[in-house]
Amino acid sequence: MGIRFVLMVNKQGQTRLAQYYEYLTVEERRTLEGEIVRKCLARNENQCSFVEHRNYKIVYRRYASLFFLVGVDDGENELAILEFIHLLVETMDRHFGNVCELDIMFHLEKVHFMLEEMVMNGCIVETSKSNILTPIQLMDKTS
Repeated sequence: MGIRFVLMVNKQGQTRLAQYYEYLTVEERRTLEGEIVRKCLARNENQCSFVEHRNYKIVYRRYASLFFLVGVDDGENELAILEFIHLLVETMDRHFGNVCELDIMFHLEKVHFMLEEMVMNGCIVETSKSNILTPIQLMDKTS
């Protein structure tokens, strides 16, 4: 398994989306998120986007007011994860049109669905934006 978790956090450190691919209790998740968010938000723009924390490698990227943080195994390719984050943002942009924090808050189920289409059991399984968005567009048409 490569990806352990995906977090979307705003500049104030509030978690807007959390998806885990390994079992952690709620308390463990809360503690882990707090530690990682503080560590990543404290870094400046001149520092690299990779941080080691506990037994995870954290790859993160900031888009406007949102930080996208992905926890991966040590052996995972950091640049591939940065590309994954960019693909996720581009996919959300295509669906929402310049995605923002409010889009994620008000359409959380769609964002989770996009993430579930892209990642299965911690492995990236889909990278085609049109394949990811087709089921969501079909659901939108029927509702």
